[in-house]
Amino acid sequence: MSKFLILLGGDLTVTSRLKKQISGARVLAADSGMRHAAGLGVVPELWLGDFDSTDTALAAQYGHIERQVFPVAKNMTDGELALHEAYERGATEVILAGAFGGERTDHTFLHLSMAVAQAHTGRKIFLSSGHEEATPLIYGKTGFDLPEETLFSILGFETLTRLSISGAEWPLDNVTVPFGSSLTLSNRVKENLTVTLGGGAAILVASPAIDSI
Repeated sequence: MSKFLILLGGDLTVTSRLKKQISGARVLAADSGMRHAAGLGVVPELWLGDFDSTDTALAAQYGHIERQVFPVAKNMTDGELALHEAYERGATEVILAGAFGGERTDHTFLHLSMAVAQAHTGRKIFLSSGHEEATPLIYGKTGFDLPEETLFSILGFETLTRLSISGAEWPLDNVTVPFGSSLTLSNRVKENLTVTLGGGAAILVASPAIDSI
């Protein structure tokens, strides 16, 4: 297994849970995502992007890091470029840190949908802001290591079929969830959360209790 951490430009709260999740990962930074490196205690092996959101102080602080510079007018975001680079370098598992929040809702949507698309090709991918984390749901059964009382929602990108949820305050058994339904929002973990999905594209977003450090 080759685990990669990609630093993105969204919000990030450093927690002991996140530090444990990224342990042993190789690191890439996408543009302003480099600002999270110090708090996480990591040194990226590559810094890439168009650098339109990197200030001069950050550029000077990490001037020793290898860079790949792209034009502002390009067909991919810096985050997507970093993800492709991770796979080029042999990643079998990717953590996108700083994948939520910030000023760009469109980037958050991209990160969620990009992760679901990669998961459907068989790749392991996970997103986190420290405060929130997201795991794509693949067909079949998926178990989650989430503390009791964690708030979670399942976001569907299309109609979901044969969906079951166990170990939650509001379980479901083999239901169809129409696209746009709020049925799978705001649930809570009770114990050993498990989700089974028969069809459709979805991602589970959770807010485990944080212990920021």
